[in-house]
Amino acid sequence: MKTSPHAKLSALAAFLFIITIAIAAAQEAAPSPAAPPPPAVVEKSLLDLFLAGGALMWPILLCSIGTIAVGVYCFIQINQKKMMPKAQESAVSQYMQHRDPNAAYQLCQSSPNVFANTMCAALLKVNFERDLANKASMEQAAGETLMQEEQRLMIWINYLNIFATIGPMLGLLGTVTGMIASFDQLAAGRSEPSDLAGGIGEAMITTAGGLFVGIPAMFLFFYFRNLLQVAIGNIQKSVTFMIDVLSGELKLEGAVHSHELTAEEETAG
Repeated sequence: MKTSPHAKLSALAAFLFIITIAIAAAQEAAPSPAAPPPPAVVEKSLLDLFLAGGALMWPILLCSIGTIAVGVYCFIQINQKKMMPKAQESAVSQYMQHRDPNAAYQLCQSSPNVFANTMCAALLKVNFERDLANKASMEQAAGETLMQEEQRLMIWINYLNIFATIGPMLGLLGTVTGMIASFDQLAAGRSEPSDLAGGIGEAMITTAGGLFVGIPAMFLFFYFRNLLQVAIGNIQKSVTFMIDVLSGELKLEGAVHSHELTAEEETAG
């Protein structure tokens, strides 16, 4: 019995239909491939950021170390207790009331500081045979010495100003070099974000590093400069007061010459 062509075509169509349904069912049953995970965010340490800033981060690091060192030195040296100890000032004042410049000079020599050095220079000019114990020469010597002491300390304070200026300038230089590196990438035909990220990152990191150094250094500069001016003004007032007492221009209760006190005791006896 022969099969007609229509029957063969119908059987083939039915077979293809069944195969198509089976393939579709298999695809639905098979798990869909997982979506690719998002790229992980790379966390950078401070060392990684430092190295990404390029070669200019090294001089910026030196400026930061210098700022810390000078700041610690100024914190130790520039303060009222260090420059003019209260106990020493009181002792010298007592010697001035009793007109004993030798004892006052020895005390200042034994414990040098800004106040003591200024008083030593003034006491070297004492001459009771001249008018007011040679007060004019004492004030001149004290003024010159105090100015030298102020200049000596201002040298260290000015270092803070130098670091506050150089730090941001180095950061700005790093910004320029980083942008140049990015434009070089563009000129070479590499315009992908990853190609430009290195130069832009260098520019931003060096700028931030320079500001991190410059801002604290500038604050410390103004702080210690004002602190020094106040301390120098107080020392000047104290030295002037003691010179006036020693010269006899300013009379204090209890400021009696030593030989007068001895004479009164002998008379009483």
